[in-house]
Amino acid sequence: MNIFKDIELVLLEALKEVITPNGLIDINEKLVVAELPRDRSHGDIATNIAMIFAKKIGVNPRDLADKICKKIVNKRNIISAETAGPGFINITFVNDVWFNSLKFILETGLDYGATSYGEGKKINIEYVSANPTGPLHAAHARGAIVGDSLANLFQKVGYDVCKEYYINDAGSQIDILAKSTYLRYQEALGDDTIVIPEGHYPGVYLKKVAEEIAHNDGDKWLSKTELEIIEAFKGYATHMMMNKVKMDLKRLGITMDVYSSEKALIQEGGVDAAIKLLDQKGLIYEGILEAPKGKASKEWKARPQRLFKSTLFGDDVDRAIQKSDGTWTYFASDIAYHYSKYKRGFSEMIDVWGADHGGYVKRMVSAVSAISENCATLDVKICQIVHMLRDGQPVRMSKRSGDFVTIEDVVNAVGKDVVRFIMLTRKNDQVLEFDFNKVVEQSRDNPVFYVQYAHARCCSVLRNASNGLEQLDINPTILAKQMLCRLNDTNELSVIKELANWPKVVEGAAKAHEPHRIAFYLSDLASEFHSLWNKGKEDPELRFIVEDDKELTLARLALVKAIAITIASGLGIMGIEPVKELRS
Repeated sequence: MNIFKDIELVLLEALKEVITPNGLIDINEKLVVAELPRDRSHGDIATNIAMIFAKKIGVNPRDLADKICKKIVNKRNIISAETAGPGFINITFVNDVWFNSLKFILETGLDYGATSYGEGKKINIEYVSANPTGPLHAAHARGAIVGDSLANLFQKVGYDVCKEYYINDAGSQIDILAKSTYLRYQEALGDDTIVIPEGHYPGVYLKKVAEEIAHNDGDKWLSKTELEIIEAFKGYATHMMMNKVKMDLKRLGITMDVYSSEKALIQEGGVDAAIKLLDQKGLIYEGILEAPKGKASKEWKARPQRLFKSTLFGDDVDRAIQKSDGTWTYFASDIAYHYSKYKRGFSEMIDVWGADHGGYVKRMVSAVSAISENCATLDVKICQIVHMLRDGQPVRMSKRSGDFVTIEDVVNAVGKDVVRFIMLTRKNDQVLEFDFNKVVEQSRDNPVFYVQYAHARCCSVLRNASNGLEQLDINPTILAKQMLCRLNDTNELSVIKELANWPKVVEGAAKAHEPHRIAFYLSDLASEFHSLWNKGKEDPELRFIVEDDKELTLARLALVKAIAITIASGLGIMGIEPVKELRS
């Protein structure tokens, strides 16, 4: 049930009837939007449809609005439609519309907000994909949570979602990881002269990996050739680091559906096949790139390279796909990887990357367009950095130095659910501050507490009603049958309208690929609920449980239950367990 979508269809129908005589037939339906007005005194729903389309047909916006108002009044329980300001339309329903929406929430339960928008289409969401050179640190948590919440969001709106992690296990950093692990292995066997060279990974986490190798294999690797050592230790270290990564993700409540290996992709000929396909399309050529901007001429050596014509697909320059030694560039591997997604049936892809990959977006989007002949789309969500603060001071993070805050550290300090919520309190492309002290404060300034407190308060009200003298039945199917028309206070109706907005918020967040909208909505809903709670403290007539009016009490309990359901539904998308009782 989506009241707003229903009204958008009514508006669209009215618009077509009004403007067809003017010769405008092609209407972009996405521009027809109905939403809650910022000022609730301006009716139940507002739209700027007349202002948008008046320009297109050369008429006065207010005149167009007046005509639309006449067409829609008395349709779909609309009791009034008025033109306001430069051409806004304010719509008011009979209150039964809102009471029916409340009934629908109670009957639907935690599935409230789910839609069939995705129609079962497949979508691949790749996130985290950190190099397997160490434990995941706190900054990785943001991309992990954004990606996982996106996956939950798309499942909510009817997509067939694949959650994927790409293991970068074929680059030079894996060689360095192997060499670093071998040095720690020598230490584990008693060599106290070992010094970790600059550019290697000195983190103590590799000691555990090396100690396990020493325990299992003894000193057998001391007599092997360097090539044998590197190959073996690459496998050992990558496998053990990925086990650690999976444990870290599990701490955040994340389980991937697929782990794809870059090394396997190359060995199976995936890169060769993808580049050959682009070559057959006439998109690969031998050329010389200009020096990168800001690069001193003496540092740049121009040379012929195999290039991909990415400029044909919106990129700034063509891109190299092969190094001077004949090996493939990272970009070539990434083209092949995304081609493998496309071959697996994913025409919609979302990648969640860190801030340091912002300059890589255009070339990857262009590659997906080229390799799929514009049949697939890639949206890249860039997650800006997270400033981790402890006692007001920044906490340094460096994987090579070994001095960094891990996901394990953060989850142990504040809990999984707090981490997940805070990471969604800003849009992914905005810098975020994570203060260890503030995120556990029990105040309205802490959004995770404020939302969880609202849910806990709802549960408390329902418990008190169930366990009180009346022992009221708080089963949602029973509450749905109560006299909901008793909820005629403006504050109660305001909350009901906010609840009715939930399906629109969910679908809008999915369409925009913006899971932070869920956190924003829950904060707004929690604020409305707490306001209603406080009014009850000031005025006994507005309390949820009215001792001498069972009918009104049951209606208000229905509202409280619907609020709890909607909050739990939203927290579910965020991967968070709703709290039923808060303890200080």
